[in-house]
Amino acid sequence: MVDTPQTAFLFDLDGTLVDSVYEHVLAWHDALSAEGIPISVWRIHRKIGMSGGLFTNILLRETGLDITQERLDRLRERHKAAYTQRSHLVQPLPGAKELLAYLTESGIPWAIATSGRMETARPNIERLGVDVDKAAVVTRDQVRYAKPDPDLFLEAARRINVPIEHCAVVGDSIWDLLAARRASALGIGLLSGGYGQDELERAGAYRVYEDPADMLKHIDEVGGRRPANG
Repeated sequence: MVDTPQTAFLFDLDGTLVDSVYEHVLAWHDALSAEGIPISVWRIHRKIGMSGGLFTNILLRETGLDITQERLDRLRERHKAAYTQRSHLVQPLPGAKELLAYLTESGIPWAIATSGRMETARPNIERLGVDVDKAAVVTRDQVRYAKPDPDLFLEAARRINVPIEHCAVVGDSIWDLLAARRASALGIGLLSGGYGQDELERAGAYRVYEDPADMLKHIDEVGGRRPANG
């Protein structure tokens, strides 16, 4: 009998496990407004999920403004301050804690890989009941490039010692799924970050669910089997 490779799951954080997308959107809007950069909120939302540095580079280029390291650093600090003021509003998405608990109890490997830096990601991860110092967690400050580059997911797979080809990336944005494709992992999309099903499928999602609770209901569809049962 041929052994079936164990599926592992690599999770994005914002909009995938915690309901924080719109707090980030508004924080970036505050930061950009303070810098004198007028931009509609919806345009910011379309870029949430990629790295903050790439995000600000693209926005500044699209608005025709000068891109200087000083300005990028200032925007990052303003975003961090504005997000910190809203961070107490962030809660785990429905089913997020239960999904991670199911995988842990079933002996199914999982990791979290986020484009956020540890300074903003840690409180949200801890709200999930996850010990950041013990779990496999990869943040933006631990890799060279963030999404849509594959570095975060490749490092997350390495941390749990599972070949990336045997991993499923779970994310709410097209940037998660583009990074999954570049890493040669399967992609699972969640609607909980505001992207539509068709957008997620075009970016590479082979299954799309409403949120972590919906994914848990259909966990057998994506290879979430207990190793002992096969």
